Amino acid sequence: MEKSIENRMVKSISAYGRGWAFSAKDFARLGSRAGIDIALHRLVEKGTIRRVIRGIYDFPKHSSLLNQVLGPDMDAVANALARKFGWRIQVTGASALNLLGLSTQVPGRVVYVSDGPDRVFKVGKSTVEFKNTPLKESGFELRESSLLVQGLKSLGAERITPAVIASIRKWLSPRLRARVLRDTQSATGWVQAAIAKICRKED
Repeated sequence: MEKSIENRMVKSISAYGRGWAFSAKDFARLGSRAGIDIALHRLVEKGTIRRVIRGIYDFPKHSSLLNQVLGPDMDAVANALARKFGWRIQVTGASALNLLGLSTQVPGRVVYVSDGPDRVFKVGKSTVEFKNTPLKESGFELRESSLLVQGLKSLGAERITPAVIASIRKWLSPRLRARVLRDTQSATGWVQAAIAKICRKED
């Protein structure tokens, strides 16, 4: 039975792709908690997945250029923690800019606002922090929508240049643009206008 759970777990993990982070809760539909824990333990021993922190694992990325396994994706870890504990979270400005590719600085401390309790998790040499804050503009369906709104607000209206619009347009998958545009209709006026420019068809 545990082998069946393990095989289905591998298929699910592979479908999400390398870099995805997860907890046992993400596989609750596959079987008992004991069976899922056994399967996770086996996959860690085989080197298929990696234990990032207690209760959180990832499907590690490998760099052919560096010929080494890369560190965990901190945003993926944060989202895995949010799913595990049932929190809604929003990345804060500096981290959003980094994820959007508008900042080359990789923050050692990634901060999210959350409707859960204040918590800090040490992940290798980095830290993921959750701050309990009433969430504003939190009803987005897509993670990309939240990233865009938070990143643009962090930049400020006066810094939304054609170069910034072009950079974010490259980051945002064309297949998501129409959905993001619908998803962010409730955003602040100038933010929504910037997203409309990002999501429109390129000339």
